[in-house]
Amino acid sequence: MTRPAQPTARYDADALDSFCRAVFLAAGADEATANAATRAMMHGSRLGVDSHGVRLLGHYVATMTQGRVNPRPTPRILSEFGAVATLDADNAHGALGAYRAQEKAVELAGRFGIGAVAIRNNSHFGPAGAFALAAAETGCIGMAFCNSDSFMRLHDGAERFHGTNPIAIAVPVKDGDPWLFDMATSAIPYNRVQLYRSLGIPLPEATASDPQGHNTTDPERAEMLAPLGGEFGFKGAGLAGFVEILSAVLTGMKLSFEILPMPGPDLSTPRGMGAFVMAIRPEAFLPQESFQDNMARYLAALRGSQAVPGRTVMAPGDREWAEAERRRTLGIPIDQTTVDSFNELAHAYGIPTPVPAASPP
Repeated sequence: MTRPAQPTARYDADALDSFCRAVFLAAGADEATANAATRAMMHGSRLGVDSHGVRLLGHYVATMTQGRVNPRPTPRILSEFGAVATLDADNAHGALGAYRAQEKAVELAGRFGIGAVAIRNNSHFGPAGAFALAAAETGCIGMAFCNSDSFMRLHDGAERFHGTNPIAIAVPVKDGDPWLFDMATSAIPYNRVQLYRSLGIPLPEATASDPQGHNTTDPERAEMLAPLGGEFGFKGAGLAGFVEILSAVLTGMKLSFEILPMPGPDLSTPRGMGAFVMAIRPEAFLPQESFQDNMARYLAALRGSQAVPGRTVMAPGDREWAEAERRRTLGIPIDQTTVDSFNELAHAYGIPTPVPAASPP
C-alpha cells in the first residue's frame, strides 16, 4: 500500500522564504508577484496550513511559465464608488490580486469606516486567511472570500457544483495574535480524501460522496465532497453559495463549475477567477479602547469556559498561532515530494536549495 508523504526535515522559515522568492524571480516573475506569492505561501507553512504552503511553489512556477498566470501583471482599479471598488488583477498570481485589493479596502475603510473590493481576472490565491490577516495587521477587521473549481456537491445533489469556497475573517487583538477564522465550506478538504486513500482508512461520516451523490466513507469511492453540516448540509451549501455570489456573480467572473481545474492539464489558459475582500475600521463604530476591551473580555470568557474532560476550548486561530510558535522554534516540516520539487527548481534555475535546519521529531 502507498503510504502518505512524511516530513523528511524541518527548514528555517527565512531560508524557505528566500528560496521561494529567488525561484519566482528566476522564473520571470516581477518583484511584486514574487513577494506576494511567497508571503501567502509562507502564511500557510508558518501556521500549519501545509496544503496551501510552500508545496505549491512548483505548481505556481508552472502556471507562470506556461501562460495561465501573468508573471508581470499590471493590476488596476477599474471603478470606485464611495467605500467600494473593483480591481482588475490582469491575470496575476491570486495572492498579488488579493493583497492589492485588501490594501485598497483598508484605504477605503480609513476614509469611510468600511471598504469592500471585488477582484476580477485573478487566479488561485492560496490561504484565504492570509488576506484577512493583512487587514487585521493594520487594525481593521478583515474578510476574504474566493470561489474555486468544483469539488463539492449541493445538499442532496449528485454532482460537483461549488468549489470549497473559503471564508476567512481576522480581528485585531490588543497585545495578542488576531482572532483568525479560515474555513472551507465543504465538510473536509479534498486533500483529506487523498490522505485517507493513502492510509487505507475510512473517511468520517457525511464528508464525501460517491459518483451518485450518496455519502460514502470509502475514500476510493469518494468522487466529491459533501457540504459542511452533514444532515444539515444546506447550511454549508448556502455558505458556499454566498461565497460564489461575492466572488463570481458580483465580479462577473466564472462560476465554480466553469473554472478550469487547478492541476490542469491546461496550464496555459487564464482561469478568470474572482474574489472579494473587505476591511472594517472598528473605531468607526466605537472608541478603539472600548473595542479592544470588549474583544479582551470576550476572548477571556471564551478561553475560560468549561471544556469536556481532556479537551481545551480555543478561539479561532489559537491552534494555528500555537503551531506557528512551535515551527518558529523547531522549523517548518517539509515532505519528500516537496523536497524533490525544490531540488528540481533549484537545478533548473541555478539556485542553491535551502538547507534543512533539523529532522522532524
